[in-house]
Amino acid sequence: MQRVVLDEPYVPVLPHRGRFWPTVLAPIVPYILRKSYGVARVTCVHAERLQASLAAGHGVVLAPNHCRDEDPLVLGALSKAAGTPLHIIASWHVFKQNRVNAFLLPRAGAFSIYREGSDRGAINTAVDILEKAERPLVIFPEGHISRTNDRLGALMEGVTLIARTAAKKRMKLTPPGKVVAHPVAIRYVFQGDAEAAAARVLDEIETRLTWPPRRGVPARTRIGQVGEALLTLKELEYFGHPQAGDIGLRLEKLINAVLGPREDEWAGGKHDGSVNARVKRLRTAILPDLVKGELDEPERARRWQHLADAYLAQQLFHYPPDYLAGDVPPHRLLETVERLEEDLTDKVRVHGEIAATITVGEAIEVAAERAARGGDDPLLTEIERQLRAMLGLPAGEAETVTA
Repeated sequence: MQRVVLDEPYVPVLPHRGRFWPTVLAPIVPYILRKSYGVARVTCVHAERLQASLAAGHGVVLAPNHCRDEDPLVLGALSKAAGTPLHIIASWHVFKQNRVNAFLLPRAGAFSIYREGSDRGAINTAVDILEKAERPLVIFPEGHISRTNDRLGALMEGVTLIARTAAKKRMKLTPPGKVVAHPVAIRYVFQGDAEAAAARVLDEIETRLTWPPRRGVPARTRIGQVGEALLTLKELEYFGHPQAGDIGLRLEKLINAVLGPREDEWAGGKHDGSVNARVKRLRTAILPDLVKGELDEPERARRWQHLADAYLAQQLFHYPPDYLAGDVPPHRLLETVERLEEDLTDKVRVHGEIAATITVGEAIEVAAERAARGGDDPLLTEIERQLRAMLGLPAGEAETVTA
């Protein structure tokens, strides 16, 4: 399990507001992207839309899709094209991963938000940035890395809460100001032989399963069989026997079997919402006593196991059952193998050169008033519509799994 939750008191990480460090760090970003992630070039499309919003003096929210770890670094190319540094909201655990992140991220304009509880300070910082129209503020509305570039997860309401609060404050300025949101689509294209790269990782995974590498079998078939084996192992762990039905139904059953008992204990039996929302609810309930450090060791171990269960449910959710159906583009094969590799080893290797394209959507003026209760949020709906169009995805509701 990756270190995405921490059993220590939250200490907010504030952003550096000056331009010295972003200027110093900007030339380093392309090197980091190439060396650590294989991203060899980044192209910006319609950066003039962002430039127009900046020239008008608007507070600007950038709302990108979030499919890879390097997304925030890739946005450095948009920062350069628009001629402005960015502020980025990032989960606190990202700053705690290593000393390099702890030093560089705040100086690059990032600041922390505590996802496992209420973080009024981070919200106030975000609103203040927009109210003063200091820099564009990047908020990833999916909230989690999906590693599926052809899938858009459920968008979270935090982006609209922050944007509307800032819009209300800017209305009171003299003269009144505006807040606009730009959806931003990030699309990656692997420049090598994606199926061959996937096959090399599959050799290692099959060996871990004590299978001889089956190099003569098509990659999609191998992925399906490896996935079936790993899913069956988890079904044996939680059910005592393999489940019947198609993969989608089996994934849903397993997710609910993993989360259901924990929700009965920690969430008052509440099982509704997306998997990400359900996991966040559990973490918010389980973590406070762990952070206090007053539990005995057996209880600490029990709670960490419950957090591991929640982490597993989130892992399972990031395997869309239909992602490899039909005429599968090679990049989906590689994405799925990368997800398998990351879940098994907590690491993803660089397979070769990647080209990234950033497309800036049309500005959406943010209304100060809240959306009507019980209906769709028009701001979130328009962000999703533009993201889907720019990514070439069909219109439709974001995927959720509920009890």
